[in-house]
Amino acid sequence: MKRIGFLFVFALLALTVVIVGWRFASKRKIVTTPVTNASPTTTVSVALDWTPNTNHTGIYVAIAKGWYKEQGIDLRILPYSSTVTPDILVSSGKADFGISSTESVVANRALGQDVISVAAIIQHNTSSLAVLEGSDITSPKALDGKIYGGFGSPSEEAVVNAIIKKDGGAGTVKNIVLETGAMEALKAKRVDAVWIYDGWEGIQAKRDGVHLRTFPIIKFGIDDYYTPVIIASPTSIAAKNQLYKKFMTATRKGYEYATSHPNESAALLIANAPKGTFPDTGLVVESQEYLSPRYTDQGKPWGVQESASWQGYPEFLLTSKAILDSKGKPVTTIDFNSLYTNELLQ
Repeated sequence: MKRIGFLFVFALLALTVVIVGWRFASKRKIVTTPVTNASPTTTVSVALDWTPNTNHTGIYVAIAKGWYKEQGIDLRILPYSSTVTPDILVSSGKADFGISSTESVVANRALGQDVISVAAIIQHNTSSLAVLEGSDITSPKALDGKIYGGFGSPSEEAVVNAIIKKDGGAGTVKNIVLETGAMEALKAKRVDAVWIYDGWEGIQAKRDGVHLRTFPIIKFGIDDYYTPVIIASPTSIAAKNQLYKKFMTATRKGYEYATSHPNESAALLIANAPKGTFPDTGLVVESQEYLSPRYTDQGKPWGVQESASWQGYPEFLLTSKAILDSKGKPVTTIDFNSLYTNELLQ
């Protein structure tokens, strides 16, 4: 009897729990997530010109915000390679887009490479010649006879000597090709001058306690020009026009967001770049604060390129005989308007 009574009480309690639970659940709003098939995406690739940095922030912002996915794009970032340039990857069809420079676009056209600039990441040149503040080089003309450490581009020596001449010097700098980082060579006093980006190496030097004296190149006779730029192949643009426009829509959105949200954008770059990319995250933050307002001129859309910026500096490169054809001979004429397009931004 005691066992039967116990079972009866237990069953009654269980029934009560079920009834109460049912009444409680019936009063709640049940929220379910409908199962939907994911929208198909198309892979688009972009080749970087260096390890991730604030020149690339807009791309990483657009990834983090899902703006490429919104355009039906699965973006693949091809990391920097010291053995193959983004220009070669783009011209050969191995990459859809790449990060490059005006010098490279002009040089590739002279070599017959299928490359064109489709957007300016920064609207004005932010690079400088840099020397140690404690040196006796107080102006560009004092670089005559000194050692400039570069990376072997014919345009480097032409630019440096032109700056020296503009300041009243003879333009006789000694040019050596570096096998180490430019700032490392300068700090070790193996060279007297290097060419830096103010928004990255310049800030990094300050954070490292290295005091520099800088000479902004566009203040010493060099025409303003775009660097870096985003490049694509004209052949691929024609074949994938709508897809490429979608890529640029998301990319522009990323850079325009970074323009007005520097701190958040720096955080998104740090979070989405490969782990260990930034040992000094403070550098990224400071660099982003410097570069965000420089992505575009106030009141103008990001990325749009103007003819003037594709005339003066490229013409200087040709007259300086810094652009060579496939036979190693100086190129004397190029259709400068064919070096860029705003088509994908429209």
